[in-house]
Amino acid sequence: MDTKQIKKEFKAIASKNPEKYYAASVLKEQGFVRKQCKTCGISFWTVNNGQHNCGDPACSGGFRFFDNPPAKKKLDYIEVWQEFSKHFQKLGYTPIKRYPVIARWRDDTEFVQASIYDFQPYVVSGEVKPPANPLVVPQFCLRFNDIDNVGITGAHYTGFVMIGQHAFTPPKEFNQRKYFEDIHSWLNKGLGLPNEEITFHEDAWAGGGNFGPCMEYFSRGLELGNQVYMLYEVTPHGNKELNLKVLDMGMGHERNAWFTQATATSYETTFPTVCKKLFHQTGIKVDKHLMQRFLPFSSYLNADEVDDLQKMWQKIADQLKVDVSYLKSNVVPLSALFSVAEHTRSLLFALADGGLPSNVGGGYNLRVILRRALYFNDKYNWNLDLGAIAEEHAQYLKPLFPELHENIANVKKILEVERHKYIQTVDKSRAITQRIVKEEITPEILVKLYDSNGIAPELIADEAKKLGKNVQVPDNFYALVASKHDKEKQEHETKADIVLDIANVPETKVLYFDDWKKAEFKAHIVKIIGKYVILDQTYFYPTSGGQINDRGTIQNEQVVNVFKYKHVIVHELTAEHKILEGEAVVCVIDFARRMQLTQHHTATHIMNAAARTVLGNHINQAGAKKTLEKAHIDITHFQSLTEDEVRKIELEANRIVEARIPVIKKFYPRDEAEKLFGLNIYQGGVVPGKELRIVNIINTDVECCGGTHLDNTSEAGKIKIIKTAKIQDGIARITFTAGNAAINESADESKVAEVIAKLLQCDVQQIPARAQELFDNWKKAKKAVEKQQKIDAVELLLKSTEKFEGDVVAKAAIILRTQPEHLIKTIERFLKELDEYKK
Repeated sequence: MDTKQIKKEFKAIASKNPEKYYAASVLKEQGFVRKQCKTCGISFWTVNNGQHNCGDPACSGGFRFFDNPPAKKKLDYIEVWQEFSKHFQKLGYTPIKRYPVIARWRDDTEFVQASIYDFQPYVVSGEVKPPANPLVVPQFCLRFNDIDNVGITGAHYTGFVMIGQHAFTPPKEFNQRKYFEDIHSWLNKGLGLPNEEITFHEDAWAGGGNFGPCMEYFSRGLELGNQVYMLYEVTPHGNKELNLKVLDMGMGHERNAWFTQATATSYETTFPTVCKKLFHQTGIKVDKHLMQRFLPFSSYLNADEVDDLQKMWQKIADQLKVDVSYLKSNVVPLSALFSVAEHTRSLLFALADGGLPSNVGGGYNLRVILRRALYFNDKYNWNLDLGAIAEEHAQYLKPLFPELHENIANVKKILEVERHKYIQTVDKSRAITQRIVKEEITPEILVKLYDSNGIAPELIADEAKKLGKNVQVPDNFYALVASKHDKEKQEHETKADIVLDIANVPETKVLYFDDWKKAEFKAHIVKIIGKYVILDQTYFYPTSGGQINDRGTIQNEQVVNVFKYKHVIVHELTAEHKILEGEAVVCVIDFARRMQLTQHHTATHIMNAAARTVLGNHINQAGAKKTLEKAHIDITHFQSLTEDEVRKIELEANRIVEARIPVIKKFYPRDEAEKLFGLNIYQGGVVPGKELRIVNIINTDVECCGGTHLDNTSEAGKIKIIKTAKIQDGIARITFTAGNAAINESADESKVAEVIAKLLQCDVQQIPARAQELFDNWKKAKKAVEKQQKIDAVELLLKSTEKFEGDVVAKAAIILRTQPEHLIKTIERFLKELDEYKK
């Protein structure tokens, strides 16, 4: 059964028994009576005998709080949270800091979309204690289903703060009455709203296999919040009461500020200083009289709910008794300006929290709003600097979220890089647009072009108009493209494609966490299934976390593979072995292999820290692999690494090694680990479980990790970067070696250099200059051949005197646009082609 059906069925049940599922006793004590809306049929509560509609804007005539604001208190955006947290602290709640909007602790979503996301799945399931109970939190959220409505309706956002009121209690302790009284007291005392100005809606909520009743609260057509009571779960055997009942109240921070200030749009109260500066810089003047008349109807322009927006524009213009073109000429540019401000604020939070615009996953949605803002900026010739706008947002929000200002330099750098990418895309797209506008351009083609080339649909429509063609851009275009890109999951554990019967086999006791140097141990065999052996305890490391498995022997029988299988660790032997079930055995690990893999794993953490130091706080691990020969780490970065950045990262990594920093490995309860070290401990993937193993390179890097790790950074030995590559948009790969592998790599490189020097007939230190000359002359030779100048081309090879110091193999590879391991073959090919030109 889908979520909508669950909600529909439960709502029908709850409506028949409101005393059981809603705080009806509190409402009655306060003088509220239950009614049914004559327009939509929903059950609602009011103290007004003459009220016959539910107060929803669609049923009551839009927003109606502008002329005579009902709230007795005026709160600006900063004051809303300050007053709310004080109010609820007095009621026994603990205010906590927001979680990052990049949801690194979850594998099912890229972004936090509601305050309850902070506590899913582990707190909600009861596995982990919440950071406080009950609590309130000002959680910034990102949703991309309303992109097309931002600016137009005066109330829609891609990024917003959901003020959460949460409690997690056993059924007997769940106090719905108190939770409802607490939020009602905020409306009465916090906002200064009398009961006559409040309407409560009965509703139901369902999601993630759970469901329950909820109560929405409105005033003058504006929904201020929604209190959900998560009580039941859906099981194959029917609905079941949850072992842990959850209060999930979400209240719009932006809406509460707007409601008390009663400005023309919510944007003017959400980011007042930004609006003031943008009005000044662009020269846009707001027709306040028109906007105050228009805003009550703006909610009708919701692109997700209206089939024909043009007809709706006309209908609103008729209601206002103004020409539709005059109405749009005032509203549309203003909505574009608000979109620039709103999108930049969303990007500020996302980038400060470690997100990056890209062409894949959730990063795609960040790029959608970024390029939409840049398009509006270009369309109206505003010449606005998004970095400066982001900095103004950060300054205004400093009392609530000081971390935004701390990361502003990095945010501005990313925005500037993205601006240059956008300019390149626009230049490229004009030629594509001029070619395709000759054909019929459907909405599907618009989405495809945006998806594959980043071409804004408005740009296509503008170019088509110049050629006398009309291209219709869907009203919900950006919501369409945003919905196509969900988070791409990464695999961090090798799973065997086998089926083993281990029903009565106890869980394997894992010992490799305790001592990475332990190479010999005793154990008992609890199960043998052919060549697969399960021990009662083991120091053998199974392939996981990007680190390949240990090898060695069990009772002198070769162990060729080790892997996790459900609750046990399986040791794969050769097909023929003489070990018996129940036998006590001596196990020996190949220590040289273990040491190299451990060096590469700890070096991966060191490289992550070094890259973050050199490149910025947006660096996070997106993936990694550790083998005997080499390792690589994939980091989140907005462009390819330069030679200078690579040099600095390698220097910083070796500085960390030489600093002889202790590496502390310890298990913590999940909630304690998050409190102590923050949510950036989740690098490269989500780790399940109530307890987390934290690998702490003191004051350098802290990560949740189950791999084998050194005790001190000095044990990693020399770290050498072999190569770097941009493997996808927003992800750079650094391939490196550590310890003996780095020594061997240097020796191998020395041999390669000698072979290349012989091929090029020069000294080793001359290879880069000779390679540069070879590449330049090869290009000139090819061009000369085309002009029938073969002899001149060949003679270009005869000049080579310049010397070049440094990492000759790496520099030559960069010059010849190849990888170091392919360098000899590349040079041989060039020389062969040049020899053919000579003939």
